[in-house]
Amino acid sequence: MSVEAYRLADKLPIDVVLDNVRSRHNIGAVLRTSDAFRINRVHLCGICSVPPNAEIHKTALGAEDSVQWQYHADTLSAVNELHDKGFKVYAIEQAHGSTPLSDIRLEKNAAIAVVFGHEVYGVAQEVVDACDGCIEIPQYGTKHSLNVSVTAGIVLYELSEQLRKSDS
Repeated sequence: MSVEAYRLADKLPIDVVLDNVRSRHNIGAVLRTSDAFRINRVHLCGICSVPPNAEIHKTALGAEDSVQWQYHADTLSAVNELHDKGFKVYAIEQAHGSTPLSDIRLEKNAAIAVVFGHEVYGVAQEVVDACDGCIEIPQYGTKHSLNVSVTAGIVLYELSEQLRKSDS
């Protein structure tokens, strides 16, 4: 599919929010994953670099041109804007009361946004507090964390599969 055809193609009602993700390679990888699953838009917030950027391009492989993206000076304003547009917003974070990814059930055609956090500090607490809830990937090893781009791949795959199956 060409970039032009991709831009015209139907997208899933899923937006991605990157909360102060510092690695340009992670940003590029999330853009590329978003392209793979036809995610609606990526919101780059705070210290996130934005395209055009050689390091982002190295992992995005052109997805920075196909996927719609928007920059916000701070993540909280992005979350508030998404709420105003009717999105349910979930932080991807290990927190008291978070819901395991496998237990999430999306409403067909309901707009959802998922917030992925800084590589060391995670999603900022003020952002978590502004979200409708937290989703976590259960983990069984010693590290209890995954790289942000790996996390995005797992979460976006699961959510996109749910929405695609609900269309069948």
